[in-house]
Amino acid sequence: MLKFLYETCVGRAALKILTNPRLSVFCGEMLDASWSRILIPFFLKKNHISLKEYEPKRFESFNDCFCRKIKRKNRPVDFNPDHLVSPCDGYLSVYPIRQGRVLPVKQSHYRVADLLRNKELAEEFEGGTCYVFRLCVHHYHRYCYPDNAHKEGNTFIPGLLHTVRPIALRNVPVFTENAREYTLLHTEHFGDVIQMEVGAMLVGRIRNLHEKACVRRGQEKGYFEYGGSTIILMVKKDAVSVNPKWFAATKRHIEIPVKQGQCIGKRG
Repeated sequence: MLKFLYETCVGRAALKILTNPRLSVFCGEMLDASWSRILIPFFLKKNHISLKEYEPKRFESFNDCFCRKIKRKNRPVDFNPDHLVSPCDGYLSVYPIRQGRVLPVKQSHYRVADLLRNKELAEEFEGGTCYVFRLCVHHYHRYCYPDNAHKEGNTFIPGLLHTVRPIALRNVPVFTENAREYTLLHTEHFGDVIQMEVGAMLVGRIRNLHEKACVRRGQEKGYFEYGGSTIILMVKKDAVSVNPKWFAATKRHIEIPVKQGQCIGKRG
């Protein structure tokens, strides 16, 4: 189906409807309704999700289940101050930021200034590192802060809602077209870090819990409602040392499975 949508003329025409944020809002409202609970058993079985890992709760809707909270013991946080931690579960790719650009896939260049729509802020991250976490529907869709920080306010950028599957990334500049929200974190151990949440098809609602605030490593930052989605972290030059094997894997288009709270880099 995705091949049809992204690689045929008829499919691209249909995408204009499917990527419209209004459709996402409508689907979100349906999945908030109490009748949507009938979808939960099928969803859990299809995606091999065991509720034993999560806090016990009676779900009032499908979205209530999708945004379920995991038991804290199942996502321990690395509190070593020299370790940057993953903000979420997902498939990780790591890219250097060179000449203001990130290269997530072979066919697409992304300018950091276009991602942020802020040229001055983008220039501060020249020579740094960009972490891209791709979440699928089976992943835990709550996310946290990667370090203790003073958090600036949230900047929301409206847009479309393409899927974040690789086939879409090969055909359209997803990260600069999709709706997204980011904040600047003045972290305790890694300098300034940008954390961005990117919406995806049928994921029009990014639920961040705080505006300007002092936050802690591992503290919940927010959650996505139904669907796959993406989180992007950007760190400045020499702030974090990344395992060279991860850069090599990304060049070969291999994503690294990671869990929320695990170490993804050491203080540079």
